[in-house]
Amino acid sequence: MLSGGRILHHLATRLPNKKNTILFVGYQAEGTRGRAMVNGARSIKIYGEHIPVNAQVEMISGLSGHADYNEILAWLMGFNRPPVKTFIVHGEPDARESMAKKIRSKYNWNVSIPSFAESFILNI
Repeated sequence: MLSGGRILHHLATRLPNKKNTILFVGYQAEGTRGRAMVNGARSIKIYGEHIPVNAQVEMISGLSGHADYNEILAWLMGFNRPPVKTFIVHGEPDARESMAKKIRSKYNWNVSIPSFAESFILNI
């Protein structure tokens, strides 16, 4: 998603050259540099400077560093007892809601999707 680290330096030096290809191999979340590039942005802001995107931008779908929907549900099945509360904090809004609904219906767990900066007190 290109939010920080060495990749920003690499992008700043390689994006302007039309002979380069930037290959994305996983989902790019809304509001990120990666999503902007996949959607055809002609420049990307890095270190306060607008860098032209002259490189070819390509995407291979279907690869991810995260567990998928069914893998997460299978992992949850291994719990000896349900957690006091389960929080869904990652993913797009529709995906979070779908996962929460599935966990509630399949396991009957107490699931919450916190809003930004929302806090909870857990009495455990």
